[in-house]
Amino acid sequence: MERSHQNRKGRGNHSSFSSSSQSTRIRNTKVSNFNESSSATNYATNNRSNAHDDPQLKPRRGNTSSSNNQKEKIKTEEDKEADSSDFPRLIGTCPFMCPESERSQRERLQDLAVFERLHGNPRKTSQALAVKKFCRTISAKHMQASDVRPLPVLEDTLAYLLNLLDSTDHPFEVVHDFIFDRTRSIRQDLSMQNIVDDKSIYMYEKMVKFHVISHLKLQRCRSSSDISSVHYLNMEQLTKALTSLYNLYDANRDSGTVYGNEAEFRSLYVLLHLDSNTQPMGESLSLWFRFVLHPIIRSKEMCFARSVLRFYQMGNYMRFFSTISAEASYLQYCILERYINKVRALSLSYINNAGYKLHPYPLVHLSKLLKMKESDLEVLCNACGLETCADDMGNKLLPTKQTTFCCPKEGFQSYNFTGLEKFES
Repeated sequence: MERSHQNRKGRGNHSSFSSSSQSTRIRNTKVSNFNESSSATNYATNNRSNAHDDPQLKPRRGNTSSSNNQKEKIKTEEDKEADSSDFPRLIGTCPFMCPESERSQRERLQDLAVFERLHGNPRKTSQALAVKKFCRTISAKHMQASDVRPLPVLEDTLAYLLNLLDSTDHPFEVVHDFIFDRTRSIRQDLSMQNIVDDKSIYMYEKMVKFHVISHLKLQRCRSSSDISSVHYLNMEQLTKALTSLYNLYDANRDSGTVYGNEAEFRSLYVLLHLDSNTQPMGESLSLWFRFVLHPIIRSKEMCFARSVLRFYQMGNYMRFFSTISAEASYLQYCILERYINKVRALSLSYINNAGYKLHPYPLVHLSKLLKMKESDLEVLCNACGLETCADDMGNKLLPTKQTTFCCPKEGFQSYNFTGLEKFES
């Protein structure tokens, strides 16, 4: 991964997890310990998992150029229970994606995911298929080095998992469930070995991408009755992984430099907090912005996020949609889609209440403003309790001053965003 004093890397479509051709420079600087209970994530605190699930370093405030030159020691949750200085640093030696002992045990118990079964046999797997599961009650003090995967194996395992994301042999919920669990195990192994270099940052960026893309795809899944709980759990891990990534950026920073992808990942924090009623990562935007580096504040990714935030809060739906259409990256769109139909419905309410009763609003014009097909707009109007009509020429119209407007109780269905069809696949 290359870093520069300016964000030179384009944002492009992140739907592919292909490895970057840029070489990753490993720095010798190490942080001695992790702080799993980060104060920046009240959301994660209310849904607390094992302390080794994520290396969430304590956020650094103030002047990063001076504070990051001195790597302070931060105790983990396990260190609070017992002095970790009595134990040697764990260095994994497992050469496979899944330790042999776990693989054998899971074969006996028939505890193999569909992706791990050799020729579909629930009692048989192989080194090339089995992937280590996440274990909530694991402890680094009692873990054998042979059960922990070193960094090169973790990188290969992550690449293997993310290649499954495009699988069409199984419903996305099944694919997500498998990758969701196994990436937590990867973060767990990184934490136990205290791996906090540039390669770990690159891995965290990929895992955050997985959760962001899943955030969009799970919203479109309507085949499962419990999809809302899966979406909730994905958001939980997204916020934890994203917070860990931010802290890794800060811990490895040299005098104000910015990582190539950092501005885009920082902008996701803003987009996750558009609605003042939801604060998934705990810290308010007004406080959070005070500690963001100036090069990131001035970046096009952050300028986009701040513009979208302003237009959303003002209710300026025309600027909201035009800005997204012109500037959104794929990852940013994945976060924003949940708000798009909400703003569309709000705009219908404005037009219905403020319009002149004798002059119905043409759907063809309104569809251009809301960045959707005219046929989809008609469906949305009906879902919101508004009737449409047609003139003598067959043009569809929206009569105003209707008293039946309401947001659909079952939620909004998915509508394409005109101009961003490439993000819809």
